[in-house]
Amino acid sequence: MTNPKRAFVTGITGQDGGHLVELLHSEGYQIYGLIRGQRNARREAVEREFPFLNLIEADLTDQTSLINALTVADPHEVYNLGAVSHVGYSFRNPQLTSDITAKGVLNLLEAVRITGLAEQVRFYQASTSEMFGGLDYNRPGPGYNEDSLFHPRSPYGVAKLYAHWIARNYRESYGMFVSTGILFNHEGERRGLEFVTRKITNAVAGIHLGLQKEIVLGDLWPKRDWGYAGDYVRGMWQILQHSEPDDFVLATGETHSIEDFLTLAFAEIGIVDWRPYVRQDPQFMRPAEVDILLGDPSKAERVLGWKREVDFRGLVSRMVAHDIQLRSGEIAPAITEH
Repeated sequence: MTNPKRAFVTGITGQDGGHLVELLHSEGYQIYGLIRGQRNARREAVEREFPFLNLIEADLTDQTSLINALTVADPHEVYNLGAVSHVGYSFRNPQLTSDITAKGVLNLLEAVRITGLAEQVRFYQASTSEMFGGLDYNRPGPGYNEDSLFHPRSPYGVAKLYAHWIARNYRESYGMFVSTGILFNHEGERRGLEFVTRKITNAVAGIHLGLQKEIVLGDLWPKRDWGYAGDYVRGMWQILQHSEPDDFVLATGETHSIEDFLTLAFAEIGIVDWRPYVRQDPQFMRPAEVDILLGDPSKAERVLGWKREVDFRGLVSRMVAHDIQLRSGEIAPAITEH
């Protein structure tokens, strides 16, 4: 019997971390997950949902702790999903966003080098469509691809762009197997309640069950390329199984407005006109908004054979059905919902 592959994952308590742990476990990996702090409020939930997971206390802002964690895990693959990932929060906490989302990647890459694991490890960096900015001058008709111009419009996007380039720099400078996935918006049952899609489906479920009367949102016109997180996490894994390190866009090639999302979500509970149930509040509007994001996944489809399995309508339906079950007490919350 051969020894299993070992994977080290940061961002284990987030949406993608949960999907990735499920995927790697099904593939027979021995999985080590970074968790911050001795009294992390989500630790008990993680241990309950993933009893096979090996948790290691470390912090992306503390390189010594990362060196110790990698020494223990001795991984073949490193997935860096850890970040301050909410755009609105990044405007309120730009320095913390920079420390974790940008410099945390440098700390982790250096830890891989210092521990002598650079030739053994395949490193995945989670990049984002927020690096593009969605402006008229840099927006190609077929959608953003791996060669498109970047123009981030938030502290989160700026921090992610530094992380993207330092990852590429380590690949070019030290010959490390470092790949990036430029992922467009991806949602699902594990999405945090602070994100607009999950906020909508959670509220629609509440309205359906008579638990609340309205949803309070910011702008409704921005358009996003929304896919299902489970499909995108499978793409992350495929990126590290490829023979060469490279950069790949994962997207659907379609874009929809928040109004489109509302229309489909309310249709799931039999409501055609959603406007009486939605109120807008300036506190949820960003200082600088990204108008439209559309990705071109043709390279990932051609080179990796990656293809999404859940379409936009299926994504919305899946999330509303989950939240109705959750709010009616039929199922327990995932770790991201604690």
